[in-house]
Amino acid sequence: MRFPYREFDLSGVETYPLKSRASKARATDFGRPIDPHAAVGAFVDSLPDILAGADFKAVVHAIVDAKRADGGIVWGLGAHVIKTGLGPVLIDLMERGFVSAIAVNGAAIIHDFEVALVGATSEDVDEALGPGRFGMADETGRLLNAAICDGVAKGLGIGQAVSRYVHDKQPQFARASVLAAAARLDIPVTVHVAIGTDIIHMHPAASGAALGEGSLRDFRYFVSNVARLERGVYLNCGSAVVLPEVFLKAVALARNARIALAGLTTVNLDFVRHYRPQTNVVARPTAASGRGYALIGHHEIMIPLLAAAVKAGSP
Repeated sequence: MRFPYREFDLSGVETYPLKSRASKARATDFGRPIDPHAAVGAFVDSLPDILAGADFKAVVHAIVDAKRADGGIVWGLGAHVIKTGLGPVLIDLMERGFVSAIAVNGAAIIHDFEVALVGATSEDVDEALGPGRFGMADETGRLLNAAICDGVAKGLGIGQAVSRYVHDKQPQFARASVLAAAARLDIPVTVHVAIGTDIIHMHPAASGAALGEGSLRDFRYFVSNVARLERGVYLNCGSAVVLPEVFLKAVALARNARIALAGLTTVNLDFVRHYRPQTNVVARPTAASGRGYALIGHHEIMIPLLAAAVKAGSP
C-alpha cells in the first residue's frame, strides 16, 4: 500500500495558556551580572539556579553544612589533582577544617613526594619511555618504598607511613606537600594501590607484602571514615577507576553494619564524565537517600573555585 501526498489536518490542534505550563527555565533562576569588585560569595550567588549552576551552589552548601555540623568531609584525590598544582589550595582547606580525611591512589603519593623533595614532578613519558628511563628516578623509588616498608612494619598504613616520612624529613618544598600537611594536622590519609600501576612498583625495593598489607589496612581505615559520613560529603576528584570502586565497597560495608548514610552527599569532579565515578560515586550510593552531583570541569579551575566558594560561605 502506497501512501498519498496528504497534509496533516491541524485544525483541531489543542493549545493552552503559556503561563499554565510547568517550565524548567525561569527568569527568577537566571544569572545576574555582578560588580567587578564583588567578592567570591557574590559571584557564586550570581550563578543561574539552573543545571550545573544550581548543582555547584548545592555542593558548596553541603560542604559548608557538613563542616558546621561536624558531618565530615572526605576528599578522594587522583594524581592529576596533585600534579596540576593544587596542593596549596588543598592545604588551606585542611587548615580551615574543610577536610576530615583524604583518600588517594598510588600515583598521588608519588607526585606529592616528588614535589616535596625537589619542587617538581610529572615526567615526560613519551620522551622517557623509548630509552628506558621512564619511572626510574632513584629517590622516588628508593625512598618511597623504604618509607612504605618501614611504616607497614610498624603497623601503619601506606598513607600514614608516607605522610609521617615527608613531615619528619621536611624536604626543601615540604610546605607544598599535602602529605606533610596531613601529618602536621593529624588528618588521616589512605592510599589505595593497584599493584603494577605505579612507577615505584618497578623498583627492586618494592615489596608486594608491604604494599598489599599497607593498602588493605588503609582500605579498612577508609571504610571507617566513610561510615562517619551520615551527614557528610564525599568528593571524588580525578580518579576514574580505583577510588570509585573502593568507595562503593566502603559504602557497602557501612550499610552492612546498619549505618544508613541517609544524609550522604557525593560529588564527582572531573573534566570528563566517566562511567565508574558517575555510577559508583554519584548514583548508586545515593539512590535511596542523599544527593549525588557531577561537576564537570578542569581541576585546576574548579577546585580553587570550589575552595573559594566554601570559604566565602563558611561562618
